[in-house]
Amino acid sequence: MTGTGGGTAGGPDGGTSRVVDQRGLYYEELEQGVLYRHSPGRTVGEADNTLFSTLTMNPQALHLDAAYSATQEFGERLVNSLMTMSIVVGLSVGHLTQSTIVANLGFESVAFPHPVLAGDTIRAESTVEAKRLSRSRPGQGIVTFRHVGRNQHGVVVATLLRTVLMLCRPEPATSGEPA
Repeated sequence: MTGTGGGTAGGPDGGTSRVVDQRGLYYEELEQGVLYRHSPGRTVGEADNTLFSTLTMNPQALHLDAAYSATQEFGERLVNSLMTMSIVVGLSVGHLTQSTIVANLGFESVAFPHPVLAGDTIRAESTVEAKRLSRSRPGQGIVTFRHVGRNQHGVVVATLLRTVLMLCRPEPATSGEPA
C-alpha cells in the first residue's frame, strides 16, 4: 500500500488488487468556483467545550460557568469560538487536504456571526478563493480557502480565509525501462 493512492495488496481471493488510500486533493485538482461540502457534520457537546477551553488555558466564564452564563445575553454557555473555527477547518481536512498539505500559512478575515451552543451540529463547506504555484518551492502551490460553518438550522456560525501550502500531483512512477 502506498501513501499516494496506488499500490497493490492481497485481495479476498489471495490475488492482488488495486488499493486507493484516502487523501485530500492535490493542487491541480482544486478548482475555483466549486463549492466543496464536507461530511459528516460534528455535534458539539458540553464536555467538548469544557475540555477545549481548559486545554487551551481559556478560563472565560462564558464557556465554563453555567450559572454566570445564565445571567448573560444568550442565557447559557457559549462554545469557545476557536473551537468552532477548529471544527470548521477540521471538517474540511479529509475532503481537501489530508496528506496533500505541506503547511497552514495563515488565517484571516475570521468572523463568528452567530454563537454555537452545546448540542449544535456544525457543518462546513469550502471554496477556493485563489491559487497559484509557489515561486520558491517547486512541486507546491499556495491555495486560499474560504471556509463557512453552519449550524443545524443553516445559520452561518463561522467564516474564515485559510491560506495553505499544498503539494502538486506527483509525477507518475516510471519502471526505469525504456518505452
